[in-house]
Amino acid sequence: NGYFLEYDTDRAGGFEPLRFLPKGDKRVVLGLVTSKFGTLEDKDAVKRRIEEAGQYADIDQFCLSPQCGFASTEEGNLLAEDEQWRKLELVVEIAQEVWGGL
Repeated sequence: NGYFLEYDTDRAGGFEPLRFLPKGDKRVVLGLVTSKFGTLEDKDAVKRRIEEAGQYADIDQFCLSPQCGFASTEEGNLLAEDEQWRKLELVVEIAQEVWGGL
């Protein structure tokens, strides 16, 4: 029971709609790590975005993921395999720091 929301660009808008998330077992997967290019996001910046989202819903109802798959179009995205792995490792590292051990 959850929602996967892309938040890797300004086009996605703000976190304000999260205030409508029902309390309980519903989850929101915050797509804060882009799969569009290989540059690694700043870990502290991603954590600040999670904290910002926490102003509108319980942070324990959040998860973190890339904003989309690494081949979201027929041509795929311009990321090398090692860049994809680094993005996923970053997601795990941030999740462990924000929500504890996995």
